[in-house]
Amino acid sequence: MSKDSVGTAEVAAPQAAASPADAGDAGYSKDLKHRHVNMIAIGGAIGTGLFLGAGGRLHSAGPALALAYLVCGAFAFFVVRALGELVLYRPSSGSFVSYAREFLGEKGAYVAGWMYFLNWSTTGIADITAIALYTHYWSLFTSIPQWVLALVALTVVLAVNLISVKIFGEMEFWFAIVKVATLVAFMCVGIFLLATRHQVGGQTPGPGVITEHGGLLPHGAMPVVLVMQGVIFAYAALELVGVAAGETAEPEKIVPRAVNSIMWRVGLFYVGSVVLLAVLLPGSLYSADESPFVTVLSKIGVSGAGDVMNLVVLTAAMSSLNSGLYSTGRILRSMAMAGSAPRFTARMNRSQVPYGGILLTCAVCVLGVGLNFLMPGQAFEIVLNIASLGVISTWVIIMICHLVFVRRARAGLVRRPSFRLPGSPATEIVTIVFLIAVLGLMWDDPEVGRRTLLLIPVVAAALVAGWFAVRDRVSEATDPELSQLTE
Repeated sequence: MSKDSVGTAEVAAPQAAASPADAGDAGYSKDLKHRHVNMIAIGGAIGTGLFLGAGGRLHSAGPALALAYLVCGAFAFFVVRALGELVLYRPSSGSFVSYAREFLGEKGAYVAGWMYFLNWSTTGIADITAIALYTHYWSLFTSIPQWVLALVALTVVLAVNLISVKIFGEMEFWFAIVKVATLVAFMCVGIFLLATRHQVGGQTPGPGVITEHGGLLPHGAMPVVLVMQGVIFAYAALELVGVAAGETAEPEKIVPRAVNSIMWRVGLFYVGSVVLLAVLLPGSLYSADESPFVTVLSKIGVSGAGDVMNLVVLTAAMSSLNSGLYSTGRILRSMAMAGSAPRFTARMNRSQVPYGGILLTCAVCVLGVGLNFLMPGQAFEIVLNIASLGVISTWVIIMICHLVFVRRARAGLVRRPSFRLPGSPATEIVTIVFLIAVLGLMWDDPEVGRRTLLLIPVVAAALVAGWFAVRDRVSEATDPELSQLTE
């Protein structure tokens, strides 16, 4: 969408029948059902950040980790609620990139799109690395090189994504079912142990486990602050609801339900699980090398707990990789139609899947296969640091877009839907300040956080160089050659 078309839309009456259209939205099917979008929302809120990452964070931060999850979850909800309002204003598979184009101009859309691509392409490398590592848990696969397992995982998920959006939705639906069922089962076991005061590794469950081992902050407040980055990353993928809305027939009904359900799910699954873990065992007994759920179950003598939980974590990583290929394919197509991404990423197959963008993301993930070959022990940590920059920048851009949207609504240029982010503009400003503060606090972590921040000038230089390379063809949505790519 060109700047001229945005300008025309701004002066149009609020009662106009159609909001500014994104050329990248043409040609998609509307095969995602309510259950698909609902489970995509759940899947985005539940992943390896809880199943695996909570163990190491409990060890370093203590029971106050539950508060960190609650605070970050509240801000994550604000971001998704803001995005949900923008979706109901104008559903688009280009999601926040399309809104950035309308409210911030092509430069804003360019930055939003490529930072999101950076996030998911590097997350994809982390996912295939994690899948390979989790598969090595079973002796049957130990002899297979890590890079081979990573390549197999990428190939399988790529094939699923290229078939149709309906297959993607079904895959995410069942992935989410596995994750939710596992959490519900564990919480039932945990509540039973707590209610019956059953011994867990020699400890009697209850508040005494916390008070007798240093309280809520056994290591002080700073460790809780430092884990905020990891907690934010655990909530990454919630914005998938906005992308998926472009391929559902009734976004005005489906999106509000999916978005509103995120808050109680965060409270129940994340905060509830961490509180249960904290009252069952001291934080010092948890480890970053083992799922905290496996730690608890093994302490009460449940055989096979490691196998079951490893399968669930493997499922969570597959789900993340699946979602990353799906979302970047749609985002890159929206950018390609405006000229800020390679033209081939606008291509769609007969199943109405934007295969060009998906293949570009896979190409970066293939580099990750090489990274697994060269540095199998460090591949996961390297790419995870880079991905965190993409997550925070994406959320900040969503909130900035919403600020501009609300300002234009007050000027009478656009109309806000009834489903709104409460407390605007204060909510957006506080959220942006919080996200930037989390980024700044990473400097206090010299091993991981500081190295991540030092990548910002490199990423910024790459974005500037890229903009000068594409600016001459930006807004070529009416170019006949580009239009033919959607036929």
